[in-house]
Amino acid sequence: MAFSIAAAGTVGVYSSLKKIETSVSNGGGVSRCFFGLGVPSCRVSITRRLPSLANIPHASTTATEGGSSSETDTVPTPKVIIDQDSDPDATIVEITFGDRLGALLDTMRALTNLGLNVVKANVFLDSSGKHNTFAITKADTGRKVDDPELLEAIRLTIINNLIEYHPESSAQLAMGVAFGAVPPKYKVDVDIATHINIYDDGPNRSLLYVEAADRPGLLVDLVKIITDISVAVESGEFDTEGLLAKAKFHVSYRGKALIKPLQFLLIAYDTS
Repeated sequence: MAFSIAAAGTVGVYSSLKKIETSVSNGGGVSRCFFGLGVPSCRVSITRRLPSLANIPHASTTATEGGSSSETDTVPTPKVIIDQDSDPDATIVEITFGDRLGALLDTMRALTNLGLNVVKANVFLDSSGKHNTFAITKADTGRKVDDPELLEAIRLTIINNLIEYHPESSAQLAMGVAFGAVPPKYKVDVDIATHINIYDDGPNRSLLYVEAADRPGLLVDLVKIITDISVAVESGEFDTEGLLAKAKFHVSYRGKALIKPLQFLLIAYDTS
């Protein structure tokens, strides 16, 4: 399902963030490949600095939301995945923080406060820890979420709750710098390289991969950069992995895969 931009109904849930900037500027760094894809049909990597956003609400210090923690344990890397690919009818959210998460009832309640329905919740375990997954839809339409501002509000709400109920997680999150009880030991460099790769995904669409330092509003900025040059975002996945954000978007131009000149235009967007 294609993303729409800035639906009026989501302004309220996103009001704690400043209005995003639409430009990006050059930055320094070393480009590299990621996501483990070995046979690109067109691979272009650049370094850029994306605009920053200001404050989101500070997490309060209250009772824990289930789960377990130990001050002597190594703090695992928290992960929040927003998946628009797996289910045609719902947005899938997955939250992992080692084995420390409980039922996340408060997180589900916070999502309903955004005008969402949690239609299904599952938990599974693997070697990386306990994975809590939610299938969510918009309460007013019963459909999956397609507004990037609301998707970003979902992401920030989950991270805010994670830091609130598991303060030790802020040491592993970029947003812990701004409002976490325990900020990361190493601050995120605002000039950290953003790595962009584009691959053909059949004749009718392309795959766009982005890796960048995480910050509030990043998802909205990325979608806006893409759609500003009339490239359609059909679906995708946005992963928050500790201090980094990794995005995968299925994109097209007039129903076709991106030709190379348009790929270079997208990657070079506003870097001059």
